[in-house]
Amino acid sequence: MLRASLNLLNQSLTKSTNFYVNFIPKLPYSSSPSASSSLQTIQNSHSKPLSNPLYNLLPETQNPNQIVNLISSSLKQTNSQLIHLQNDIKPLIHHLSCHEITRVLLRFQSDGFSALTFFNWVKNDLGIKLSSHNYCYIIHILAWCKKFSLAMKLLCELIDYVKDCSNCENVFGSLVFCSKDCNFDPVVFDMLIKGYVRKGRVREGFMTFRNILEVGFLPSVISCNCLLNGLLRLNFVDQCWLLYEEMCRVGIHPNSYTFNILTHVFCKDGNADKINEFLERMEEEGFDPDLVTYNTLISSYCRKGRLNDAFYLYRIMYRRNVVPDLVSYTALMNGLCKEGRVREAHQLFHRMVHRGLSADIVSYNTLISGYCKEGRMQESKYLMHEMIGNGICPDSFTCRVLVEGYGKQGRLISALNLVVELRRFRVSVSSGIYDYLMVSLCHEDRPFAAKNLLGRISEDGYVPKLDIYNELIESFCRCDSVADALHLKAEMAQRRIKVDLVAYRALICCLCRTGKCREAESLMKEMLKSGILPDPQICRALIHCYCKRLDFDKAESMLNFFAKEFQIFDTESYNCLVSVLTEDGDMNKLMELQDRMLKVGFAPNSLTCKLVIHGLLKSTARLEKNESLLRTGEFLKGILRETAGGPLEKWDNVANNAKKKVVIISSI
Repeated sequence: MLRASLNLLNQSLTKSTNFYVNFIPKLPYSSSPSASSSLQTIQNSHSKPLSNPLYNLLPETQNPNQIVNLISSSLKQTNSQLIHLQNDIKPLIHHLSCHEITRVLLRFQSDGFSALTFFNWVKNDLGIKLSSHNYCYIIHILAWCKKFSLAMKLLCELIDYVKDCSNCENVFGSLVFCSKDCNFDPVVFDMLIKGYVRKGRVREGFMTFRNILEVGFLPSVISCNCLLNGLLRLNFVDQCWLLYEEMCRVGIHPNSYTFNILTHVFCKDGNADKINEFLERMEEEGFDPDLVTYNTLISSYCRKGRLNDAFYLYRIMYRRNVVPDLVSYTALMNGLCKEGRVREAHQLFHRMVHRGLSADIVSYNTLISGYCKEGRMQESKYLMHEMIGNGICPDSFTCRVLVEGYGKQGRLISALNLVVELRRFRVSVSSGIYDYLMVSLCHEDRPFAAKNLLGRISEDGYVPKLDIYNELIESFCRCDSVADALHLKAEMAQRRIKVDLVAYRALICCLCRTGKCREAESLMKEMLKSGILPDPQICRALIHCYCKRLDFDKAESMLNFFAKEFQIFDTESYNCLVSVLTEDGDMNKLMELQDRMLKVGFAPNSLTCKLVIHGLLKSTARLEKNESLLRTGEFLKGILRETAGGPLEKWDNVANNAKKKVVIISSI
């Protein structure tokens, strides 16, 4: 029966070059054989044997027809004879083809040790390229001799080097083809499924499962579970159910491990409505759901917010003599906390302890996190003291959620006191928590408190990173404490932390805001020497600084410098200079500036036009005795009224018209 099935499959293999059906999309793995490998993937192991009658006139050690006999005789004696034999038959080595290798292997198909010794000698010592059929024969021999671990190793090696699973020379087809010539154990097909899954090539494993059924064999439930697990890891949920249905159809009975895997499939699938039907199917198969099954389902229900169903399963567990454990209770408490039902979660916690279970760090953290989310910091801190009293040390999650809870309420002093208390209990506080406190203090513009904290925690080995220094410098600069900010910059240099654009920008803007233009410009030159380019904010700060000091020439010089050197055409900076000139009332100087800036590449916007018109109106108001200028002033006022309320895109035309009006007024 077995041979008949194999012969039928062999006939189908010769008629078709591809008998795979695409059930799963291809996975991204490399299937190209290694260049240094000794495996020759496609090699016809049924090449014609050496049969030249003239060879028989030669001595035995020089007769190619005798090479199989010579090697077989040597193997039957001692393994060390192969080394001497290699020297004795050196002229015949090149006659040792894949066919001769197969003939030797078949002579030792009941002696796995000798067959493997010969195989390794050919592969490693002689360096002869082996065919996929040579591999299949040795795998069959080792499996027949119950040397499964050795067979599995060679099978995985063969899987690695076979080019393409859709090729007619695939591993399964080669194993079936070679099985007709030697003893074999069908377990080799189960091993092939496991080998594919182990190598991450689940698609080929699934196809192998289908082809094993076509041959007439039933894969073991163990190999099916292995394949199910592989499909689940890759989130091939639909294929998991296809495999399970196929198992039921052909009569492969699932075990408890199968149902636990399928339970995880249910959780990923999100179809929790079918769980009761699934549990009934388990019972029909003779398997009672165990603790793992219930915990998996309860966790799934809680994640989806279906707490009623989760508690239904929790009650069912007691009826079926399955005692909930810490995982069960923690999952339920977590579900309650997510819905804001922290008091009920705490009651469940007490029930768990009353029933003899000792709370662990996870269950405490679940409750502490729930209370912190509701802003009930007193209860959270009480639980922290309780867990410390029970000998459970708070972990990084406990510390972080408590500190952030205080931070969200704006109670940073309480958060700092908590850290001091944790250190007193010898609880390790992570650098992430210190980072959070430093940043929070800086955002509240309390840089001196942050600096004091840095000094204390640095004694414990805390080393601030670049972003923490930037936060401190920005906070000091917002408070106009530029001296402290510059001191931090010097400290960064001592620690060999390179100052970046963020710190330079904050310092330069602060210096400009406090009227220290030259110091700001000097700092910018230092920044340029370090290879950091300025941005529009730095340009804006410097221009504003010089404009406040009414140093028009320097402001214009800086505008030109940023435009020509860094292609920064900051219209806001340009408008700042225009605004100061209009207040000064020197329209000739304003128009000369406009001409120069247009040549550089600055384009006026709507605000520029407003400023120019405003300057012209002020200029005409001073010459009220000149009737023509007054009429011009009224005319410009009309323009301003008509355009001020219009959309911004119309101001481009106004800019062009404004220049014409300026020329008219200048000529009057």
